[in-house]
Amino acid sequence: MRNSVSERSFLIESDDDDDAAVEDGKRRGLGGGGGDDDDGSDSSSPCDSPRVVAARCSQPSSYTQQWPQSYRQSIDMYSSVHSPNLSFLGTPSLSRLSNSFLTNSFRGKPPEIISSLIKPLLPTSIASASDDHQQQQQHEDVRKSSHYLPPSRKASSLQRIPEDQRPMVGGHEVGPHRQCSYSQGVMNGVNVLCGVGILSTPYAVKQGGWLGLVILAVLGALAWYTGILLRRCLDSKDGLETYPDIGHAAFGTAGRIIISIILYMELYACCIEYLILESDNLSKLFPNAHLTMGNLTLDSHMLFAILTALVVMPTTWLRDLSCLSFISAGGVIASIVIVSCLFWVGLVDHVGTVESEGTALNLPGIPIAIGLYGYCYSGHGVFPNIYSSLKKSNQFPAVLFTCIALSTVLFAAAAIMGYIMFGESTESQFTLNLPPNLVASKIAVWTTVTNPITKYALTMTPLALSLEELLPPNKQTYPNIMILRSALVVSSLIIALSVPFFGLVMSLVGSFLTMFVAYILPCACFLSILRSKVTWYQVVLCVFIIVVGLCCVGVGTYSSLSKIIQKYQ
Repeated sequence: MRNSVSERSFLIESDDDDDAAVEDGKRRGLGGGGGDDDDGSDSSSPCDSPRVVAARCSQPSSYTQQWPQSYRQSIDMYSSVHSPNLSFLGTPSLSRLSNSFLTNSFRGKPPEIISSLIKPLLPTSIASASDDHQQQQQHEDVRKSSHYLPPSRKASSLQRIPEDQRPMVGGHEVGPHRQCSYSQGVMNGVNVLCGVGILSTPYAVKQGGWLGLVILAVLGALAWYTGILLRRCLDSKDGLETYPDIGHAAFGTAGRIIISIILYMELYACCIEYLILESDNLSKLFPNAHLTMGNLTLDSHMLFAILTALVVMPTTWLRDLSCLSFISAGGVIASIVIVSCLFWVGLVDHVGTVESEGTALNLPGIPIAIGLYGYCYSGHGVFPNIYSSLKKSNQFPAVLFTCIALSTVLFAAAAIMGYIMFGESTESQFTLNLPPNLVASKIAVWTTVTNPITKYALTMTPLALSLEELLPPNKQTYPNIMILRSALVVSSLIIALSVPFFGLVMSLVGSFLTMFVAYILPCACFLSILRSKVTWYQVVLCVFIIVVGLCCVGVGTYSSLSKIIQKYQ
């Protein structure tokens, strides 16, 4: 994190050191206020000097003091991929985490260690042993107390966590401040992009035809460009760290709230897709499964959707998501395994190759294909976090290009091979077309089933934390947090059972939400924040992307909703 107000409690120094750091930052011109900076100026990054970091982090930012305050930390936990560190298991850091952050992250009332509680009230030479003991006890009580709140303002359960209590992911702190290398940044990006959307790329070819793959390439190129625009926005002003911060700088508080709601709706829709995916694939594995209770009979689809919800619900109650975050990092490997199994079934087992060459262009299905392809690039809510975590911020364009290029190759490979194998019989998830008796098919299906279970809680947590911020301080208790998170799981289950159409729901999300997050809003924010610095061709290109994006929103949303309604009729 570059200059979050929450880092004020991460740096524990004496008052003299703090003052010196602030003065040093002011002398360097980095001490405080916002204002526009030259775009792309990475040479003055506050990450270059820990002393300057302390100076800047000690000053509050107006962007990080408004809802949602937990966005940065929760998205870091959702997206971060780090190398495993086995020494983390069983270390004192783990016990401190389980006794402090894990307890308080549920209750929405984090501990905050302030310097006056750390330093002795009397000089060491005259302080008695009993006084020292009392001060240490007071420190420990405050650290462990789940009811401690700073008097200034209410905060989320991931705000202002002391350094020794910050959540860990794979042995690293959540939200590392300029700690990610080039390869880690690429892994973070690919892990976010290569989600369940890859399963529907053959279905997208079926809907739009072979020429529809051009849409995939164009959307990938535009996603890279709009990601660069987000970086330009982040560099334009001090204090900007996240997508909601950019919306705040561009359109005020209303822009921050609207963008946050869209981002959280997208994450919530992903959780719904996870439940539909689990229901479809598990019912394929066990088609005869059912449950009869009196006059009520649950078929395999409903039964497995409910069972999946019951399995993932306790994971949303977990106070330590580091284990889930580390396991979900295998999403990159899972995507490669699934695509490899698809190729193995087609090329080695010679299954499913159709004689028809397929449709070159299917105009009626293009709106659905646009939504499906657009959903594949729904990672812009995380890109600012990836940028803020890079050791060398000038590598961000290359990191973004690499992760989008690798993801596009996987998307295209799955789309081409899947449609060649199954043609017009392609299902909304190509795993549903794989023969159940083959080993490669079983590996693909079970990998598909396992991965969303680990990602559900990580995907739902940002939304849950944002809602917990809105609770009154006296309501942020353990039972209330459990009820809130359970209600989110149950509501996603109800929607998944009501609209069990994986491909159409994905197209709806991609057409409506992703088009705004990935294409329309980055251009709009860029033009608003940097309106005095943009060139005429940047204006033309951004306006073109906005207009095309709005058209895609209109036709894609209408087509998806109309087909969902037709399913019921």
